[in-house]
Amino acid sequence: MNAEARTVLITGSTSGLGRELVLCLAADGWAVLAHGRDRKRLDDLCREAGPAVRPLVADLASLDEVVRLAAQAAAATDRLDVLVNNAAVGFGAPGHGRQTSVDGHELRMAVNYLAPVLLTRRLVPLLTASAPARVVNVGSVGQISFDPHDVAFERGYDGITAYRRSKLALSAFTFDLADELPARAVTVNCLHPASLMPTAMVLESRMAPMSELDEGVVATLRLITDPDLADVTGEYFDGLRPGRSRPEAYDPDFRSKLRAVTAGLLADYL
Repeated sequence: MNAEARTVLITGSTSGLGRELVLCLAADGWAVLAHGRDRKRLDDLCREAGPAVRPLVADLASLDEVVRLAAQAAAATDRLDVLVNNAAVGFGAPGHGRQTSVDGHELRMAVNYLAPVLLTRRLVPLLTASAPARVVNVGSVGQISFDPHDVAFERGYDGITAYRRSKLALSAFTFDLADELPARAVTVNCLHPASLMPTAMVLESRMAPMSELDEGVVATLRLITDPDLADVTGEYFDGLRPGRSRPEAYDPDFRSKLRAVTAGLLADYL
């Protein structure tokens, strides 16, 4: 993909993987819409990355603000070549109890799954109009099965399990959307960038990092820019290699139930 006149929206841009992606793509001539919750941190990033970066402020724990983010993006550019759904809530500190979003949803499912679903669906018209375009969902190999009717996860709660549930859901959405959209218009793929990079969410969990941040940056940039992936859609990547999500993400019954539950939770916004 030629970077000339290309525009990318990256959620979760003020730290870790998202921040490095902003800096790399801006340096390579992309117009970057950088999302974050904190205006000061976004402004600092923009000063470092240069005038090609525009800040978009929104809290993805609020569905109203997700809608506002989509509107901000559409107002900021007349084309969107790539959407990178990177923002996420991690495992949390050890022993941390169940948290909820502004709308009362379990926090990790809200930010890591509902927000990218809503944002992506709101931006599909702009992505399609900018064809060929790409959606890159930053997932995780650390997935775990769950009952789609139990997205609230009110019993037996654990932050690590909640995170892993949300990443399985994101994979399932990736494959659903890839089935809906013609690859010639918009490709939709998911990746596990690297294991336990030294990001803020990993450090908060007090787990020892296993990978360098650069590993995840290289893997994610490949999905954003590699011309050899121009027609590849509905795939899951483990770093630079083709991978496999959990079986449930490919299972029609699981995906159908998850779609129905998701449609109910987002009914007022789609």
